[in-house]
Amino acid sequence: MIHNYRWRLSLADGERRYDAFERRLAARPVITVPTITLDPGRDPFTAPGNGSSYRDMFTGKYEHRLLDIGHNLPQEAPAAFAQAVVDVDRF
Repeated sequence: MIHNYRWRLSLADGERRYDAFERRLAARPVITVPTITLDPGRDPFTAPGNGSSYRDMFTGKYEHRLLDIGHNLPQEAPAAFAQAVVDVDRF
């Protein structure tokens, strides 16, 4: 866990085996599969949003959901998280 914080602050190298994936993600590729994005509205680390800042990255069917929870979305709202997985499978 400590390494993760060091990495986020650029104080430690990441896992080299994932460098190719990091480069691909840094290029902000268009995502063509159906997607539901979830936004924890009371996350103290990020400002809540409506998904518009990254909406253009998704070309398939898309939905954004804002939840009234904090930082750990799957733990704080497991039912909403699971429902999003089920719902996107039905797109």
